[in-house]
Amino acid sequence: MDSQAPPRIFSRNRRRAGLRRALVRQSQRDAARYVLQDMVDDVLDRLEFMRFEPARVLVIGDWTDTLALSLRGRGSDVVEGSVSTIDEELPLDGAPFDLIVSLASLDRVNDLPGALLHMRSALADDGIMIASIIGAGSLANLRRAMIAAEPDRPAARMHPLVDNSAASALMQRALFKRQVVDSHSLEVSFGSLDRLVSDLRDQGLGSSLSNPAPPLGKAALERARSAFLTAANAQDRVIETFEVLTLTGWKN
Repeated sequence: MDSQAPPRIFSRNRRRAGLRRALVRQSQRDAARYVLQDMVDDVLDRLEFMRFEPARVLVIGDWTDTLALSLRGRGSDVVEGSVSTIDEELPLDGAPFDLIVSLASLDRVNDLPGALLHMRSALADDGIMIASIIGAGSLANLRRAMIAAEPDRPAARMHPLVDNSAASALMQRALFKRQVVDSHSLEVSFGSLDRLVSDLRDQGLGSSLSNPAPPLGKAALERARSAFLTAANAQDRVIETFEVLTLTGWKN
């Protein structure tokens, strides 16, 4: 077995700091939360379609608390966790769980195969894992703007993202007996690059890279803003896409 440690792409300390900042920003009336809310609604729809009523549930990453509230209303015993309390690259405490849900979190761990294995191990027999992440088809306009900002030598400023085929291979590698990977798109319009960046920070979706690039200089930032707006429509709005990739796996 290959015991080589996975590359350290993400920083847990920066993830925790981003979550703390998001929770403070959520006190503002107009704070964005549409990505997490979309994921929560999608998970609830899936559970209703499957007619699955789990007794014990672990929810990771839902700082809105709405998923746990809904599941408790259905009679589930729910344990909640976040990057501040759970390291997904280590075995999960409190097992076994009938359902484990992870929202916008697994795409920022260094050892994703290991995290999936730990989740499978923490499931009860016939338990289900549902993990929603930001997929590879996301934020194309933002990526283009970041490249335009530093055309000669662009720095790494955005996260590497997982696509459907890679996610399917990871689920098989994690030994789930049955697994499904699917995606849907969430489209949001923006009047400026700054508003998009603000929305990402509201939702704890800013950069968690372990070796962050220095802030853009004034000229580079203006190039990024201008490049972003070249995709504006007739209403002067840029349509940005969040691809929500959902990994569903059964233990047996």
